Amino acid sequence: MQPMMLGRYLSLEDFCTCTKTYRKFVDSFATRGRARINPYPQNTEETIPALQALCQHLLDPIIDHFGKERFQLTYGFCSKDLKRFLSQKDPETGIKNGRVDPSRDQHMAHEVNRNGRYYCDRLGAACDFRIVDLESDRLVEWILEQRLPFDSLYFYGSDRPIHISYGMQHKQEVWAFTPEGTPTKKGMTNLIKLLDQYN
Repeated sequence: MQPMMLGRYLSLEDFCTCTKTYRKFVDSFATRGRARINPYPQNTEETIPALQALCQHLLDPIIDHFGKERFQLTYGFCSKDLKRFLSQKDPETGIKNGRVDPSRDQHMAHEVNRNGRYYCDRLGAACDFRIVDLESDRLVEWILEQRLPFDSLYFYGSDRPIHISYGMQHKQEVWAFTPEGTPTKKGMTNLIKLLDQYN
């Protein structure tokens, strides 16, 4: 069966199974007799178009420029099962399985909870990625120069992937983060000036 493509380069499977957390734990769950994580969206009528828009408006142009072989998707869609798993602690280490902020980060796209409410009221969709052999601050500069219509962009450091989202608000907000994970504009002066220059 042909994979469902979200854009010119990335499939739904790429988006749903790319996280290290998913790959690390999905097989170990099966060997321990536990249910596998379902990584796919349930509200497909709304979530699939949101993921397609993210690819069409942001990721396709980025891959067009830098090449598919250099593009590394590190965190795409977060399903209900993956969210539940990330919020738990590993029974052996006691360390939380991962970082998740579904009410703000747009990784859950248009998924809804059992009460029919969106996990993230901001809607849209998001992913984290890096370009091989390119510092992430240079990548952010290129995105700003191209005037790509992102909603939020999170910069975690020059050697780490960036987070980018596409949504209805098109806020074009750029954030950095402290080592403790607190959002900050500190150290972002040059990028904010660049953003102002191209808006």
